[in-house]
Amino acid sequence: MNEQDIPIEISATKLLEWLESRKIVSKNWQAQVREIRSKISNALNDMPVHPELVKLLSGSYINYFHCLQIVEILKTTEADTKSLFGRYGSQRMNDWQSIVRAYEKDSVYLAEAGQILQRQNVEVPGLRKQRNKIGQMIDDTEDRIKDLIRSEEHLLKERQIICQQLGIKGSNLKEEFIGRIKKLPKFYDEIVKALPKLRKAIDYYLEFSSNSEFLPLVRHILEYGNTTVYQFIYNEPPLSVEVPPITVELTDNEVVADGDQGGIDFGDLEPQIDFGEGEVQIDFGDDIVVQDDDGIDWGDVSDVAVVGDISLEESGIVVAGSGLDGGVARGNEAFTVLDNPLHRDQFLDEIFELQAFLMMRLYELKSDQSNSFVFSLIEVNSKYDVNSVDDMHTCVQNILNLTSNEALDHLHRLKHSPKYAKILAGKLQQQLVTVDKTRSIREILKEKIVTLSSEKENIRPVIARLIANTKHLQQQIENDISKRYKGRNVILYGGVDTDPLD
Repeated sequence: MNEQDIPIEISATKLLEWLESRKIVSKNWQAQVREIRSKISNALNDMPVHPELVKLLSGSYINYFHCLQIVEILKTTEADTKSLFGRYGSQRMNDWQSIVRAYEKDSVYLAEAGQILQRQNVEVPGLRKQRNKIGQMIDDTEDRIKDLIRSEEHLLKERQIICQQLGIKGSNLKEEFIGRIKKLPKFYDEIVKALPKLRKAIDYYLEFSSNSEFLPLVRHILEYGNTTVYQFIYNEPPLSVEVPPITVELTDNEVVADGDQGGIDFGDLEPQIDFGEGEVQIDFGDDIVVQDDDGIDWGDVSDVAVVGDISLEESGIVVAGSGLDGGVARGNEAFTVLDNPLHRDQFLDEIFELQAFLMMRLYELKSDQSNSFVFSLIEVNSKYDVNSVDDMHTCVQNILNLTSNEALDHLHRLKHSPKYAKILAGKLQQQLVTVDKTRSIREILKEKIVTLSSEKENIRPVIARLIANTKHLQQQIENDISKRYKGRNVILYGGVDTDPLD
């Protein structure tokens, strides 16, 4: 094979070493380049107006090949200064011709071109890396926005569930709290209406109980209804009832919520509310201590008096008698037995007691053993089978559902615990504040994404221009070296990645 047909392959990263090893450039070429750069800076201060020059000098590092183009342009602009001997009287032309000669001495231009090529081979990957980093920042910011949206939806859903349980819109908490508290008697009426279904279960329990005073509160409500605590304690109706007023103490910030964010219309809610699996358990404050030391005024009272903000019907109080056989129900004794916190807990305890008994009986009746180890010595009426006892247990469970549902629990706490009302209102208000902050952060992050996207796109043309300049410079170097070796094909490999950007 002819030597001229064998290409000269040179690594772009080792071009300078190759040039120095073959004595094409001297080892002190960098000092010569500094002098040339100084001349170029001075020459650029006096340039004619020409569109090709503007395009050539904008955004590019001036090298030897640019200087050759500048000289060709000056031959046109400075043509009137050319003498008969081919010399130019223009200082501009003389300056740039001097620069070209300095470049060509010891092939300094080739060393500088190799250095530029190596530098661009580093700059392009660096810009690509910077662009990818910005892209990752955009992705991270978008993920952050998604997290904020999920957090916002969770807060609004949690607030919606609480408001739904309370049956309020959440726009004016104090007014809505009081309005819902006044509907507590409807909840109690539902319980009282359902309670007679427990008579069979109570009679069944009586067959196994040696204590005739068992379930006193449940049996009292069955016989007299949801009476005052006074009547339950003293076994006689009060002559008059002084109901404590409903008070909900909230600050201005806690009273009114943002209508656009907090206005949730849940329609008309029945006293019994089933919210499925999305329960929000909120437990604030300590148990309320009930004082039973209110005095009884036995003065001459002829009429039944009602004192307070609400009527007896609104408070769910049943006055079973009148005349001189009762006193005045005040304070906690004026509340109904289902409304008073202490007696409400007692009622639940008695229902749980009845439920536990029925569950034990169901277990025994379903067992293969004829007698339980607990009740083996007691003769039991066998008229109740498994199905009958199971029906009793279902009735008890319904009472528990009515008494301990989330809506009733919230309203009961609101009425009897000012601390709970403040904490609940603060929680509902804070959720809106947090949502506002979350939305503000989201807007900031969206603006950040716009800025980052702009930065990312601005890098694209820079990389494209560098790649184009690098490829052009690489071609010029290959052609120059090829001339030195009688036209042999020269290939610079391992240069900048020219793959298009995504």
